[in-house]
Amino acid sequence: MIRFDNVTKIYRTNGQKRTILEKVSFTLRPGTSYGIIGINGAGKSTTMRLIAGTEEPTKGKVHRGLRVSWPLGFAGGFHPLMTGRDNVIFVARIYGEDPRRVLEFVEDFSELGSYLDVPIKTYSSGMGARLAYGMSMAIPFDCYLIDETLAVGDGRFQKRCAEVFNARRETADVILISHDMETIRSYCSEVIILVGGRAIIYDDVNEAIEVYRRLNT
Repeated sequence: MIRFDNVTKIYRTNGQKRTILEKVSFTLRPGTSYGIIGINGAGKSTTMRLIAGTEEPTKGKVHRGLRVSWPLGFAGGFHPLMTGRDNVIFVARIYGEDPRRVLEFVEDFSELGSYLDVPIKTYSSGMGARLAYGMSMAIPFDCYLIDETLAVGDGRFQKRCAEVFNARRETADVILISHDMETIRSYCSEVIILVGGRAIIYDDVNEAIEVYRRLNT
């Protein structure tokens, strides 16, 4: 279970205050996959970062009763001065996983070869995404977070991503941000619409998509 308890998120930039979420409360149930939609600037990525724990609310509390991934393909959590290999081992230990098993999986999946032994700061964005995606798939999570990116790399590698991710979905939930409503229909059974600092949950995906389309007109 993931629960937002009276969550407010405010950013302050150049003396200006911008409220993204205001006193938002909702519960995301295990066994259900959710889409997060809203117009640009509604706070979708902010909400996902709050779910992931990479940002804290300004006020309120986010409760996580399950193991939540970082957004797929997100490489921002790696230490740039450490090698890919050392980053993999470090993250595996943080999550209490067998570093050797995780490393073997990531080596095979990412196809980075000798680049695993050079610092992350030398990686292209695509290489970093491959490493991050491989890490996400190597560690079993109860819920996977997806901010638009369902797969990375070229067509062949994207197919590998899809195959492994679909296998993970058999035992895990998904929280997905997407502007593609067909993707929302394919992956999600309920939808959160963010509008005006509020979060409204719809258990009818088609109804949520219709509301979203009206917001965009």
